Amino acid sequence: MSTRTPILVRNPNSGDGKRSKRAREIALKRGYEVLDSEGGSHTVELAEEAAARTDTVVACGGDGTLNKTIQGVLASDRLDDVSLGVIPAGTGNDFADNIGIRGVENAFEVIENGRERRLDLGMANDRPFLNSCVGGLTSESSARTSRALKRRLGVMAYVLTTLSVSRTFEAPELNVSVGPDREPVWSGDALMVLVGNGRRFPGERMRQANMEDGLLNVVIIEDAPTLDYLSKGAADRLLRRGASHLTRVKTSHLHVALTEAHAQFSLDGEMIETAELTADSRPGSMRFFVGSGYDPTPTEWSRTTPK
Repeated sequence: MSTRTPILVRNPNSGDGKRSKRAREIALKRGYEVLDSEGGSHTVELAEEAAARTDTVVACGGDGTLNKTIQGVLASDRLDDVSLGVIPAGTGNDFADNIGIRGVENAFEVIENGRERRLDLGMANDRPFLNSCVGGLTSESSARTSRALKRRLGVMAYVLTTLSVSRTFEAPELNVSVGPDREPVWSGDALMVLVGNGRRFPGERMRQANMEDGLLNVVIIEDAPTLDYLSKGAADRLLRRGASHLTRVKTSHLHVALTEAHAQFSLDGEMIETAELTADSRPGSMRFFVGSGYDPTPTEWSRTTPK
């Protein structure tokens, strides 16, 4: 039987640990139940347990903790019944930033104010992703990526770090199709495939990602220009609008097939390895508490529009 007592699923080791500790203190004062995870699949188990017992499940940690929390809520078969929140306490907090949450204290205020939106959820090979699904040469780059760069650029930090050190990467041959009829849109050797749900990639000229359009934002990087990938603004130059090495498409359904080898794909940092990827948008499937700065219908800006 569910209750109205919110349950906080917390990763005590997220980020530097300080924000996570602060979140626990605030949660207990406000009457939350706090479940501390030991990491990995334990987070999924705790979230599944929480969703079975409460109407409000809140993830405390980074994007990886949030992803595992959603996995647990999905496993409980209560995604449509549970209100979701996030307390940003990790190194990367892209999703929280995208929905207008500006720190630990603000996150609790957002949940208390109770403004909910129905947000899209991405699914790849039946696994959820809230921000992005990234495949290609980024799969081995996490250990080389600095915390500062991850804080600034999120998943693009891995892309740039790997490009800066991998000059001999052999791009796999891909066939990419979209829509229910799998209409072919691209084939060839690709360095990376970036699939965004709640992630605005550099060069897209938007203040935030659109989380309610029912579409996945797909960027295929065929090759990469020569530049200093770790310099300021490198991501914008790599993904600049109209670049000949990029193919962009928006779709509710994506299919990626590798002609020979397997490739690794990162779903909010959760790794899977496959020779075939099927990704879909599940429109409006999450009931999420959002901040006052969240824009349900963000528009692209031009050079004449203030950023």
